[in-house]
Amino acid sequence: MIDLQTIVTWCDGELRTAEVTDYPGAVNGLQVANSGKVRKIAAAVDGTLRTAQMAVADGASLLLVHHGFFWGQSHPWTGKRYELIKLLTEHDLAVYSSHLPLDVHPRYGNNSQLARAMGFKKLAPFFFEKGQHLGIRTELSISRKALVEQLAKAVGGAVRLVPGGPEKCRKIGIVTGGAGDSVKIAAAEGVDTFITGEGRHWTYALAEELGINLLYAGHYATETFGVKALGAELSRRFKLPWTFLDHPTGL
Repeated sequence: MIDLQTIVTWCDGELRTAEVTDYPGAVNGLQVANSGKVRKIAAAVDGTLRTAQMAVADGASLLLVHHGFFWGQSHPWTGKRYELIKLLTEHDLAVYSSHLPLDVHPRYGNNSQLARAMGFKKLAPFFFEKGQHLGIRTELSISRKALVEQLAKAVGGAVRLVPGGPEKCRKIGIVTGGAGDSVKIAAAEGVDTFITGEGRHWTYALAEELGINLLYAGHYATETFGVKALGAELSRRFKLPWTFLDHPTGL
């Protein structure tokens, strides 16, 4: 077994947890402690009662998540919230969450991992918001059809295309998750094609007006990469078993 604090310290340093600006209410880092030891790691995209139950069933003592349990005030601890904290404490399950720090990491991050899964080579910073670049971009020449097929293969699921830009994609930006509503930022930074997870209805018309292709591959599907990469690295570094808990939302 490994001390929980040893893993937390490494993650906080590597992911720059205290330095990366996140959305209001996001709580990055150790969200729930345990008795202090880790024997097995489980990783999931979302911190929910269901994924906690899956982690317990898998025998994990540390659950890594991208979307944590806390996004601001969380009280009272009744009903399902009580059931959650009771489950975590009774089974000695710690929870570590990393949202934007994991998105932007150049090696383990969702954006870089998705780009590598698609075979992109020359990557550059992209999508400046909150005082930092949240995404990455690349330049190549590929048809929209081929790009959609490539992305679908990488995420293992369907891709929704909003064909607002050129049929030949040359400047491609990636921000995983729910960045579709911020397509104006992508267009302003000069990409002709923007890959993300999801966006709202009105983004279709906006993409047409901006002359940019939108590729929606699913919020969940585009953000499985980071926790998998982080879980694998912790397993290698600390000689601990780990598993990915797949609980897709389809969204």
